[in-house]
Amino acid sequence: MAPSSVVITIEKPNGLSAFTDKQKSGNAKVFTWVFLLKAQKALACIPWLARTLCNTFASVKKRIAYSSINDEEPKYRGKLYRFIKIFLAVSVAALLIEILAYFNQWHLSLVHPSEVQNLVQWSYMAWQDFRVDYIAPVIGMLSKFCIVLFMIQSVDRFVLGLGCFWIKFKKMKPEVVGEQFDVEDASSFPMVLVQIPMRNEKEVYAQSIAAACQLDWPKDRILVQVLDDSDDDILALLIRNEVAEWKEKGVNIVYRHRLIRTGYKAGNLKSAMACDYVKDYEFVAIFDADFQPNADFLQHTIPHFKGNPELGLVQTRWSFVNKDENLLTRLQNINLCFHFEVEQQVNGIFLNFFGFNGTAGVWRIKALEDSGGWLERTTVEDMDIAVRAHLNGWKFIYLNDVKVLCELPESYEAYKKQQHRWHSGPMQLFRLCLPDIIKSKISTWKKANLIFLFFLLRKLILPFYSFTLFCIILPLTMFVPEAELPPWVICYVPIAMSILNILPSPKSFPFLMPYLLFENTMSVTKFQAMVSGLFQLGSTYEWVVTKKLGRSSESDLLALAERELKSLNEEKIQRRLSESGLDKMVDKLKEQEEEESTPFVKTKRNRIYRKELALAFLLLTAAGRSFLSAHGIHFYFLLFQGLSFLVVGLDLIGEQVN
Repeated sequence: MAPSSVVITIEKPNGLSAFTDKQKSGNAKVFTWVFLLKAQKALACIPWLARTLCNTFASVKKRIAYSSINDEEPKYRGKLYRFIKIFLAVSVAALLIEILAYFNQWHLSLVHPSEVQNLVQWSYMAWQDFRVDYIAPVIGMLSKFCIVLFMIQSVDRFVLGLGCFWIKFKKMKPEVVGEQFDVEDASSFPMVLVQIPMRNEKEVYAQSIAAACQLDWPKDRILVQVLDDSDDDILALLIRNEVAEWKEKGVNIVYRHRLIRTGYKAGNLKSAMACDYVKDYEFVAIFDADFQPNADFLQHTIPHFKGNPELGLVQTRWSFVNKDENLLTRLQNINLCFHFEVEQQVNGIFLNFFGFNGTAGVWRIKALEDSGGWLERTTVEDMDIAVRAHLNGWKFIYLNDVKVLCELPESYEAYKKQQHRWHSGPMQLFRLCLPDIIKSKISTWKKANLIFLFFLLRKLILPFYSFTLFCIILPLTMFVPEAELPPWVICYVPIAMSILNILPSPKSFPFLMPYLLFENTMSVTKFQAMVSGLFQLGSTYEWVVTKKLGRSSESDLLALAERELKSLNEEKIQRRLSESGLDKMVDKLKEQEEEESTPFVKTKRNRIYRKELALAFLLLTAAGRSFLSAHGIHFYFLLFQGLSFLVVGLDLIGEQVN
């Protein structure tokens, strides 16, 4: 130690040391109590979890016991289902051989052929050589092709996301050109036709008619057409009576019922537009039966046509009254929020073109007539008329701030049928429209956008690579490890794209992983629908009305109750019912409902979806093979994706019917 250095020692007072020790002891006690409380809460969840699992297993057991091979419609089985079953059988056999090789610790790549002990070992070695020389290169080429498509589609999504961010940053939105209509002069308002096409919509017809009849527009400048294609005579009379009630209140409303119901929705709209009085109207607003527009809907949409003669369509956003009903509706809400917030808005701002959503939009009638009107050649008549109008030079506007309430399908059965139609129709339309697109006079850029982005990339490539890459190639590579997919393909990029898709609905972030898995699960339905539409297979021309439950928001119910209290006259309604003979029909309808509620009548129930179950077992088999090879991220993805298919195959994701 240097002579000049000074050592200073500071001793702790005994009181301070005792206080510190006491504080540490107190902290330990607090930590112990907090830990015990947390443990108590965790233990309290065990009975609830056990009860939930028991109920789920009981439901699954009952569902399997009552299931029938005829439950699922033939269009959802067929050749693809048989291919998946064969693939599953081969995978199970391969997994058994791999398990045998694993427990025998065969390092066959280091074994000389003369040292092979038995025929099974020799066969396995021959299989290894064969897959390395012939199978792995083919799978590698196919996987690279799918990865390229995957990255192109991911870039497209990313560019759309950037476009949406730019719109938000610049606060870009369509502006009304010219002056507003003179409220005091009703003649300054254009003539508007409101159409409500429906078919057997028992649950929602009253609320949709009520919403259309309460639109804020001069009464002599608006006509509501209720286009009823119901084949139920009792329901048709009920709808006719609802229309008569509103007509007595002074609403300009008509009821149309086709005797020959051909062409589905397109045929219904085409028939309505053929009426003589339609020539007096300039615009037509279309609402499906479950849509409930606000009273100011026309006030926000029609003014955009003023001073803009090239504008053919104003599309508004959908808002969902039952988006939090179950897991299925929450996942649908994520998809549709991205569709409206990003896809429709970006295409509307930068291209003045997007696919008409079939409802909650206003058309200039001249644009419909110039484009050939409604055609019955596809099941996506909305996309058909939008493409033809675009080829004729008409422009579209999308209003993201104007929302119309509607319902989401709450059962997987209804959602699956809807998605089949939404993905088979565009491919069917692409076959029909491609020559017209090529021969049209629009710019080369617009032709390329229609062919490569609108149709091929977003309607064909997306379901193709999603099903092929994640449901076929990935499990296949577990048995052919020489062609293994890199982790970024099956994990990092899909998660990044899922985050991008979920941004327009930030409250749905807790459902990020279920959303990613469910989208891959739905790829089998979308792929089959795409193939059937492209090659005109199966039930491409079949239209199935999406089941509705008649959900309404609280404000809608209050408004409806107020309207009923103010206007209903029981004696007059009963007299009208008696005069039309509808009272007997109503009694008959009530009797039918009572009969349906009895346990002896076949009622609605959840189904078993065999194709999804087959894929579930296929992916779980591949997960078992991945576990033997300690692939890590591949194992977890295959495991959870297989469980996702299992949940969907047992119909546990949507509405549960007791």
